[in-house]
Amino acid sequence: MSTSTDQRARRAVGAVLGSAVGDALGAPFEFGPEGAFSARFPTAGYGGEMCGGGGWDRGEATDDTQMAVLVGESLLEHGGLHLPDIFGRFRRWAAADPKDIGLQTEDVLTNGEPWDLAAALHFQVNQRAAGNGALMRAATSAVYFAPHGTGATMDAARRIAALTHGDRAAWEGTAVFHELVRVALAGGDPLTALPGILDTVHPGHRPRYAVVLAPDWHPDRATEFNGAVWPCLGSAVWALRTTGSYEAAVRAAVDLGGDTDTVAAVTGGLAGAVYGAGDIPERWVEPLHVPLPGWRGRVLRAAELTDLAEKLAGARAG
Repeated sequence: MSTSTDQRARRAVGAVLGSAVGDALGAPFEFGPEGAFSARFPTAGYGGEMCGGGGWDRGEATDDTQMAVLVGESLLEHGGLHLPDIFGRFRRWAAADPKDIGLQTEDVLTNGEPWDLAAALHFQVNQRAAGNGALMRAATSAVYFAPHGTGATMDAARRIAALTHGDRAAWEGTAVFHELVRVALAGGDPLTALPGILDTVHPGHRPRYAVVLAPDWHPDRATEFNGAVWPCLGSAVWALRTTGSYEAAVRAAVDLGGDTDTVAAVTGGLAGAVYGAGDIPERWVEPLHVPLPGWRGRVLRAAELTDLAEKLAGARAG
């Protein structure tokens, strides 16, 4: 394995593991106020931050990571994108009563409609489907499709997002995340790449993403709750832009309050891709575990997530 391939593998593991760690770190603070994390853990590096609470065990990842694992394992088992299989895995998971599942995602996965109609029909009825539930699970697919370039990774992102989200805003945010990770895995600066990435966003959604991804944007300026896809992505990019390490970025994300597990999962995926797995604090990695409802009590830990990430990174690189 060459040095450059070594570095790419570390970044790929960083993206997948970093997203899961951010998810578990942020879960106990979900829907809490801004500043709650730093009030409890004012000193970076001190320890104890992976604390559990709010119904979550210490180090327990949520639906964000569970769904990401399902996507990643489907890609590997089928050697590519098999949308009916991904949807089937999602549906099996939803039927197993996971601790947390978004209301919109739950309706799409349990309304009995076919895989290629369920999300679109939900959107027709509700006219609201721009939550961050597709963005939150995107780390594994971003790693898998990265070797195939901008067009392929963004197209795959949109198609996977559309399984549960009928609003194109969710597709575009997920596609931007995929491309940011692709740039980072290749050793580039995703922040520098943002203007070009914005040019690939659907024109009808480009203005809102241009606002939240601008260098001078701050999450305090968000006009929607960060459970929506564009402020969630904007908050993650802000956290990456204004810090200098994985730990600092994820701390900043959790400290924003609101949908802390998902904002931190997205931030952790980006920061992990930029800094690599070695920058993720071991004290956060050690207790990490991902229960997988619907799979006979299966629980993945850091070693299994690392293996998954390495396989995803290597599957298409040849």
